[in-house]
Amino acid sequence: MKLTLAFLFVISTSILYGQTTITLFPDQAETKINKEIYGHFAEHLGRCIYGGIYVGENSDIPNTRGFRDDVTGALIDMKIPLLRWPGGCFADTYNWKDGIGPREERPSMVNVHWGNVTEDNSFGTHEFLEFCELINAEPYINVNVGSGTVREASEWIEYVTSSNISPMTDLRKKNGREEPWEVKYWGIGNENWGCGGNMTPEYYADVYRNFASYAGGAEYKIACGASDFDYNWTDVLMSKMQSKKNLMQGLSLHYYTVTHDWAKKGSATDFDEEEWFTTLSKTLLMDELIQKHSTIMDKYDPEKRVGLIVDEWGNWFDVEPGTNPGFLYQQNTLRDALVAGINLNIFNNHADRVKMSNIAQTINVLQSVILTKDDEMVLTPTYYVFKMYSVHQDATLIPANIKSGKYEIEGKSIPTINASASSKNGVVSITLCNLDPNKSENIVISVPQGEFASASGQVITAENMNDFNDFGERESVSLMEFNVPKPKDGKLAIELPSKSVVLIQMK
Repeated sequence: MKLTLAFLFVISTSILYGQTTITLFPDQAETKINKEIYGHFAEHLGRCIYGGIYVGENSDIPNTRGFRDDVTGALIDMKIPLLRWPGGCFADTYNWKDGIGPREERPSMVNVHWGNVTEDNSFGTHEFLEFCELINAEPYINVNVGSGTVREASEWIEYVTSSNISPMTDLRKKNGREEPWEVKYWGIGNENWGCGGNMTPEYYADVYRNFASYAGGAEYKIACGASDFDYNWTDVLMSKMQSKKNLMQGLSLHYYTVTHDWAKKGSATDFDEEEWFTTLSKTLLMDELIQKHSTIMDKYDPEKRVGLIVDEWGNWFDVEPGTNPGFLYQQNTLRDALVAGINLNIFNNHADRVKMSNIAQTINVLQSVILTKDDEMVLTPTYYVFKMYSVHQDATLIPANIKSGKYEIEGKSIPTINASASSKNGVVSITLCNLDPNKSENIVISVPQGEFASASGQVITAENMNDFNDFGERESVSLMEFNVPKPKDGKLAIELPSKSVVLIQMK
């Protein structure tokens, strides 16, 4: 076999510098990484909406039309592309008409899923869509299938999107909005196998077809997909929609990283290396899930017309001590940053099928990008990952061959390095995660026939694996400059710090 000089360089350099080589193939780049892969999820749960996004016009906290200025600015700076609302489980108890009109006249309800607190509906359809306009994010609305009616859902879509003369458009205008909003994405139900009605896939498929038939104003309709490893749900939905392909553009998937079990999920901040390893290894299962659900979808949809929508994902730990168990408030450490980076790399690498994802949730709930307390705000390690990875939004995926060493603990192992790459406006961006909390990793990045004049980098890491950012304290985890050498002959040798997320850009 004849070995090229480039191949010999990669082999010799990898022996010299370490175990990992990453070879990029820009000439094979053709798949767009939808910006919606970097979406977020805001449910009426705990302090996500009230106190997180919305404080009301009369609040002492600086705000614009009731929306917190600090949160708004941070989300714009992070380049949030899409926001999902109003749930989640809350969506399938929600009547949208309770959240429109003068706020003082809106009826209250009890949030039965999340803490049995009283919801005053002061944040409704208009507020959500105005907030999306404020932060430059695409809105994604979930309609109520679990306890709602087809007419309810149909009228909501008409109220939001129609420019025709009708009772719903008249009502919208009466409530202060003359022109319709452009809302492309509509979820028809949520977790209908669980909190959305405990349905079988066969029953839900029929219900979905009914609802979707009257959702004429919804351009991109998303069906409730599977939880975790329920491949039968995907098979049934794809099979039963074969004859009605125009009714479904997306199929959702939910998968949370739970370190132990649902009864005792472990602390968000107090954990050892074994828990670190378990968390990351369970996160890596996302790749298997996407591959297997995609294989089923390919059977019915080889053209990949239907997008896989991972609209709930992230770490789920026990709530912080002393907080309401129904509010799902948890801190956010460097471990969460690694989980975010791994998942986003996986979604990028499956961009031919994965068209959207939404981390759960945006503020003060589960793996948040922002935490708030009264007038204070904290940007979490996960926030900085999304800010770093924004370079991939609407870029073109570059196929990569990754040969990584192993991170081992107690006889178990996972790949040390997780990565993805893209190109946009003449810049090649590679995001890498070093899963090993103890050792740096020497990596050779090779781009055959590539010529680059310069390279730059950013890094997210910390002294300890469970470091986090807290109120009133200097940030322990943030985005820092990462020095990299100048590429030579399309190759770059770097040392990736332990427990880190890194962005390398070459141009």
